[in-house]
Amino acid sequence: MAHLNLDKLQAADVATEPYMFTVVSGFLSPESLRAINETYPNIEKGGSYPLDSLNENMIIKEVIDELDGPEFQKAIENKFGVELEDRPKMYSLRGYTRSKDGRIHTDSKDKIITVLLYLNENWNQDGGRLRILNNGNDVDDYVTEVAPDNGTLLVFKRSDNSWHGHHPFEGQRRSLQMNWMTSEGSKGWHRVRHKISAAVKKLTNAS
Repeated sequence: MAHLNLDKLQAADVATEPYMFTVVSGFLSPESLRAINETYPNIEKGGSYPLDSLNENMIIKEVIDELDGPEFQKAIENKFGVELEDRPKMYSLRGYTRSKDGRIHTDSKDKIITVLLYLNENWNQDGGRLRILNNGNDVDDYVTEVAPDNGTLLVFKRSDNSWHGHHPFEGQRRSLQMNWMTSEGSKGWHRVRHKISAAVKKLTNAS
């Protein structure tokens, strides 16, 4: 079963202001989204989690396999005018957002492209809606707001002004993040950081 709607991605426009980004609604079908959520890991703490501990039967692994494919990479290269061949990729999962999350930031300089795939159904909350911002100071000065639901895809090219953030929300908020990185070294550093974070959270849950 194919999960990604690459035709929708290829047909989507790329905005250039305030930085390069595209939003693709329904990049995952309702059937795919339902199957993903039925086997999604139970994440009850905030932060990003690495993929090492995913079980084989989790449908999100099939989605990751497709994101790893040459068709998706080529579509992103064409959309954003970047060369991603041999660039390392990093994945992380989120399942729970804390009230302190969503603060305005640009993403670190070792990231080339950020891909966010939203896995919630019918987001009805005011908070937790990612905004493409005009500056690094005001979360209400935005050009686009993206509800984190129904298989929506958000892709942006990291830059010094790629400001984004959202109003506070605490609770379940599922997403898959993928980044093309500048080097294996930077990918490794992020992976270690996420592993340490996940281990600390696991110990916290057990206490």
